[in-house]
Amino acid sequence: MIAAVHPISYLQALILGLTQGIAEPFPVSSLGHGVIIPSLFGWNIHQNDDYFLVFLVATHCATALVLFFYFLQDWVRIFHGFVRSVRGRGVAPGDDDARLAWLLIVGTIPAGILGLALQHPLRSLFASAETASLFLILNGILLLAFERLRRRSPESGDGDGDSDPRIARRVSLRQAAAIGTAQAAALVPGISRSGMTMGGGLLVGLSNEDAAKFGFLLATPVIAAAGVLKLPELFGSTGDGVRGPAAVGAVAAAFTTFLAIRFLLRWFRTNRLTPFGIYCIVAGIVCSLIFAF
Repeated sequence: MIAAVHPISYLQALILGLTQGIAEPFPVSSLGHGVIIPSLFGWNIHQNDDYFLVFLVATHCATALVLFFYFLQDWVRIFHGFVRSVRGRGVAPGDDDARLAWLLIVGTIPAGILGLALQHPLRSLFASAETASLFLILNGILLLAFERLRRRSPESGDGDGDSDPRIARRVSLRQAAAIGTAQAAALVPGISRSGMTMGGGLLVGLSNEDAAKFGFLLATPVIAAAGVLKLPELFGSTGDGVRGPAAVGAVAAAFTTFLAIRFLLRWFRTNRLTPFGIYCIVAGIVCSLIFAF
């Protein structure tokens, strides 16, 4: 009997899964790290390989599931708010859950449309570790710019109480659409989805913690939809030899996603995006030099 050949080893799957779980919530680009790490270690894995895309589907689905269940109570309230708004044919004054539901819907639609239209062209155009390193530098510069241009400085008591009403009252539908559209930039390896949504939240007046939570809520349906659309491929012929490593990667991603969300929501109570911006710039420069020489 011939042993199954795994194009991604279990060790590689573990490393990539752990990285995905950290880099997706952190504003440092999970896709960029997914492109750069194989090149740094000399692995024969390319971002556009069908089996690698199938592997990424598993890790992204795991991340989306953790995001959903971590904020399950929020999603239940948001769903009930949405139902109330549909039955009442409008958002009642003071119904923050209903308003937040429509902010998320308006923010998700442009990200979904652009994702479907631009996913393959952008990934094919920028699918190299060298390019990902350069965009990682750009991502860092953008994070520093968001902190510099934020609408207001952090204030004492920013993290007190439930953040959902603050988000619902400070973000307009137009701003939600703009922040959601910015998620499409994450299709380019090196640009962070959470970084763009968090930065957009700062620009409209949210605190770092509220901007992070809004970014997590906004990213959940987009990540889940992208994963579910590709999930059948994992169980088809493309997934042959990958399903075992994909399961390992998914479990690893789920574990680190949970830890990352918990850490970030506490971190942003008193801290900013600045350290992540510096990390992206330094890591991008170092990787660019490594790939160049």
